[in-house]
Parts: sequence; structure tokens; C-alpha cells
Amino acid sequence: MAPSDVRLCVFGDSFTAGVGDPTGAGWVGPVVAAARDPRWRLTVYTLGVRRDTSVDIARRWLGEARSRLKDGDRFGVVLAFGTNDADEQQGRRRVRRERTLALLADVLDDAHTADWAALVVGPPPVADPAPSARAADLAAGMAEVCTRRAVPFVDLGALTEEPVWVAEVAAGDAFHPSTAGYGRLADIVTPVVVGWLGALVAGPAPQLRPARTGSDR
Repeated sequence: MAPSDVRLCVFGDSFTAGVGDPTGAGWVGPVVAAARDPRWRLTVYTLGVRRDTSVDIARRWLGEARSRLKDGDRFGVVLAFGTNDADEQQGRRRVRRERTLALLADVLDDAHTADWAALVVGPPPVADPAPSARAADLAAGMAEVCTRRAVPFVDLGALTEEPVWVAEVAAGDAFHPSTAGYGRLADIVTPVVVGWLGALVAGPAPQLRPARTGSDR
């Protein structure tokens, strides 16, 4: 049996883009390398933009996905955001918690309508305890949104106990790790992604329905 042609889009912010990693691989590269399997052929589009919030991703993701998730057998969307949402500037949070969760729900619902499998990766901890706590609280809400939709969610809170992650973030810009730190993040994400891909390939073929437009909501 021929392997399935699987196309994935990974949407996110600077962590998805691998900022701070001199190799440029970030966490997406190691996950993709570890997820190679005889059952599928992977094409992965890494679509991380620095400082992007859920608002930015919600605005751009559908058009970017539509131009890439085609001509294959199975299609998926990975969403990884939250750090910038929880960031405070001049005492104001960039995106309210409730709005982040509502936008996540909308994106997941649109992905389901388009018959694209979805997986969500929560925000990682940073050097400052205050934004890390806000990110952890946001991650808990994101997990609830995903649970209600039977979408896998990867919580990165365990990175607070990872010495390599903590040391590299502290040695860098207080947000981003270097190569080894991203490797620890990838170690958390990889088994979830591999299981998700296995279920995606084993499931029924997509119906190629168009995703909803704003007027359909």
C-alpha cells in the first residue's frame, strides 16, 4: 500500500519560526524529522510570524492554508500561539483571554468544516514568571476548547522544569531558547503529532468541503 501524501500547515509566532535557534530548525524541524514514517509522506509548511497573536493568525490562516492544502491525500493544521496574546504592554494585555479562546474555537470550527485535521500547541513558559503564569492560564482555557472539539492539545508547561530550556531562555532574550531548548519542546510535541498523524492517515478521506466564510457564521 502506497504511503499517504500528507500536507500540513503549522501556524504560529516567533517560536514556530524558530527565533533564537542558530540552526533555523526551531521545534518544527525536529518534530517533522521524528515524524517520518513509512505510512505517510509529509509536506510541512512552517508559517510562523514574529509577534503574531491569535488575532493575526485568525486573519491570515485560512487563505494561507487554502493555497497549500491541496493535491494530497490528507490535510492538517497545527496552531501554536498564545505567548503574544498574554503579553502586556503599558499595563494592557495584547489580547483578552476570552477573545483568544473564541478565536481558537472559530479557527478549529472552520478547519473541521474544511475537513482539515487540527492540533493545537500551547504557549511555552518564558523567563518572567508573570507572563508565564498568564500563558499557563491561557493554555488551560485552550485545552478546554480543544477537548470540547476532540482536538489534540499539547501543554508545554513542563518546560518550566526543563533545565536546558530555562538556561537557554535566560541566556538569550528571556523568551526564546537555542537549539537544545527547542529540542526539549520538540520532545513534548513529537509523540502527540505522531499519534495524530496515524489517526489522520487511518481515517476516511477528506470530502474537500470549502471552509466557512465570514457570512456563514
